[in-house]
Amino acid sequence: MESVDLGVVIYEQDGPIARIILNWPERANAQSSEMVHQFDEGLDRAERGYDVKVVIIKANGKGFCSGHAIGGDYYPEFTEAREEWGGVWKAQSELFLWPMLRLWEFPKPTIAQVHGYALGGGTYWALLPDITIASEDAYFQMPLVQGLGFPGGETMIEPWVFMNYKRAYEYLYTAQTLTAAQALEMGLVNRVVPRDQLDDAVEAFARHVAQAPLSTLMGTKQLVSRAWELMGMRLHWKMSNDVMAVVEHMKDANQARMEMMQAGQKPRDKAQGASGAGA
Repeated sequence: MESVDLGVVIYEQDGPIARIILNWPERANAQSSEMVHQFDEGLDRAERGYDVKVVIIKANGKGFCSGHAIGGDYYPEFTEAREEWGGVWKAQSELFLWPMLRLWEFPKPTIAQVHGYALGGGTYWALLPDITIASEDAYFQMPLVQGLGFPGGETMIEPWVFMNYKRAYEYLYTAQTLTAAQALEMGLVNRVVPRDQLDDAVEAFARHVAQAPLSTLMGTKQLVSRAWELMGMRLHWKMSNDVMAVVEHMKDANQARMEMMQAGQKPRDKAQGASGAGA
């Protein structure tokens, strides 16, 4: 088995299976600029090899991914954009639009293996892959509307993964926390298994998929993903990034973020305190 430590991401290849492992547990596997770029490097490595058929996305530590990193200078692209332009529109695209589109358009099958928390931008790595298998302790939340005064992520996947605007609105408006069982009921994940069976379940699923020829798997993926894109998904994701760049400058949203920081809260803390509907 090949294993490469990229920094806060580990890349592994074991026969036809590649694994991209988030490995910054001391920061709850937060999506720093470094992690985003290393995640993308993992996709590069998996895409190049003709022997890789399936990519598993998983994480070390107590949970999958806590979303965007906060509380430090984790995004030099944002600092540069504010200095040059006074806004982060270009940096948002570089960090959270194009990499997500790259994951969506990745030509080989992808499987997210989710345990513990998947929050904010971390829900995108959890729910956007072709298949999501979660442990019973997993939960999902997009706390940005209530917690940070943002309309959602830079690449709004919720209308597409929910495919039900009633559920998408409730999830976003109230920062609703979804258990693994609720996510399964709504069709957001494929399977839910006990925590101690998660590794075996995902590996078995990946090897089942990998029995098919690589060209067949890639052709199947292109047909399904292009059907979604014909329904406007790709254009909508680009539009959501534009709206996020505008809302960043709004006075009321900035005030909400300032209040959260002054209270020493995290977005999930503020979201849970704002509405019992999110519990």
